[in-house]
Amino acid sequence: MSAWVLPDHIADVLPSEARHIEELRRDLLDMARCYGYELVMPPLMEHLESLLTGAGKALDLQTFKLVDQLSGRMMGLRADSTPQVARIDAHLLNRQGVTRLCYCGPVLHTRPGAPHATREPLQFGAEIYGHAGLEADLEILLLALDVLKVAKAPPLTVDMADARIVRALLDGNPVDAELLAQIHAALAAKDSSELSSLTRGFQAASREGLLALLRLYGDAQILAEAKKTLPALPGVQEALSSLAWLGTQLESSKVSFDLADLRGYAYYTGTRFSIYAPGASDALARGGRYDEVGAVFGRSRPAAGFSLDIKALVGVLARRPLHSAIRAPWSDSTELRSEISKLRSSGETVVCALPGHDSEVDEFHCDRELVQIAQQWVVQTISDKWNEQK
Repeated sequence: MSAWVLPDHIADVLPSEARHIEELRRDLLDMARCYGYELVMPPLMEHLESLLTGAGKALDLQTFKLVDQLSGRMMGLRADSTPQVARIDAHLLNRQGVTRLCYCGPVLHTRPGAPHATREPLQFGAEIYGHAGLEADLEILLLALDVLKVAKAPPLTVDMADARIVRALLDGNPVDAELLAQIHAALAAKDSSELSSLTRGFQAASREGLLALLRLYGDAQILAEAKKTLPALPGVQEALSSLAWLGTQLESSKVSFDLADLRGYAYYTGTRFSIYAPGASDALARGGRYDEVGAVFGRSRPAAGFSLDIKALVGVLARRPLHSAIRAPWSDSTELRSEISKLRSSGETVVCALPGHDSEVDEFHCDRELVQIAQQWVVQTISDKWNEQK
């Protein structure tokens, strides 16, 4: 095998895509700052017990593990930044009021999350801690929509669910970890025969409610139907009311509901959402409420957030126009170097054409040129120069 061949689902990012990713990263962080979110930068690796404390089995399997040559202890390369941000909130900041944090950095996965996905996503996310009300759920959802809008994503659809519904329906029934996983799989596949078999020994109301979830997906009318169909359990009714309120706050976005959607069931504790766009094979962003995320760090307090992969997001966006630039000749002239320095200091991109070479630049549009006229260096549009020569 050639030494330059990279591992499966690992790839170099070349200039055009890299420019788009970097510009997008800055735009998303600027939007988070507009909402009052403070930037944090967790380390890429930590001691394994810290990195995976309280994490589910799925995250454990996605985490690369290695031995620290200094201490001999096991370390892990982060597969998700959210637990790290929860640790920062719980132990390093330890604030009493609301804390808003955002982050952007690479994460590593042992396996790709989808057939054509990278194993090195660039994860952007935002978390809000300290407020249990729906106001925090709405803020994080609006921020997720705004960062996608500033990225110029195609028209968006928000799909919503709530982890409390299934938990309330399962409460009081004999469910072990293996059976719970099978029930979740049957709900995700909308497999009524399998779900019916798995819940044969359940209470009648719970069994009927779980089977009803398979057909409870669609627009806001589904919530009204769910209130009539599902048992009047406190957790169910509270969840439906929360979803209805959030849906009414998103008048400018298309909203749908899928009450059997349990992605991240071991993680979310309340409302959760996925945001889709035409042309994307998966959700562009996912988020919701996960109040227990900080409990393993000794500080359980309300939390909500979302994350997305900037690399995946770039794949569904239109290419951005090239930056305009000024082409300049190379010379050891002090006057020319001084003029180039002034232009660069003012924010202009100046590309010097080295002797014997044309300017081999693909990521800049050299629409102007620095030329000498009457012993003065001036910037001319390239079209104007050609017009003069004609």
